[in-house]
Amino acid sequence: MNISATDVKALRDKTGAGFMECKSALAEADGDAEQAITILRKRGLTKAAKRAGRSTEQGVVGSYIHTGGKVGVLIEVNCETDFVARTDDFKELVKELAMHVAATNPQYIRREDVPAATVEHEKGIFRSQLEGQKKPAHVIDKILEGKLEGYYRDTVLLDQPSIRDSKITINQLVATTIAKMGENVTISRFARFKIGEGST
Repeated sequence: MNISATDVKALRDKTGAGFMECKSALAEADGDAEQAITILRKRGLTKAAKRAGRSTEQGVVGSYIHTGGKVGVLIEVNCETDFVARTDDFKELVKELAMHVAATNPQYIRREDVPAATVEHEKGIFRSQLEGQKKPAHVIDKILEGKLEGYYRDTVLLDQPSIRDSKITINQLVATTIAKMGENVTISRFARFKIGEGST
């Protein structure tokens, strides 16, 4: 079933859950918004969304060095209290996020971080790939939307499927921790280092 961006936005506005989570819930519910909200609630994502506005000034800087020392990651993950920052569950999340960044090399944390000029540039590339295909404009728009989703999955950390479980996104992984901890959790920044990449 085709889920429109308008339906996804409406569900996001109602629940505060992430774009991909809303889209997935709507697909599972065959487009039924109320059923999609129930699905999101069962996954604990609406609880997480309610906490999303809370200030996160505590947390930890985690690190991961891949075997052989060729790739390393530093990542700052924040929460509301020092108590939660010291828990094993929080530390495990930070470690998993650092390993994920080492493996997938995302360029941005969230979609909002992708510059508008970059999005337009990518759309231009996708349009040129579709040139010569005699398809109606609305079909081309759908294909472009799909290709853009793929670009976000490749480059945006929160949109990427987890390296441990490809059925869930990093955003869902963070949301699960938020629901479990009862505190807001945010990823502030990360840096990935690979031997040779900084050489001039």
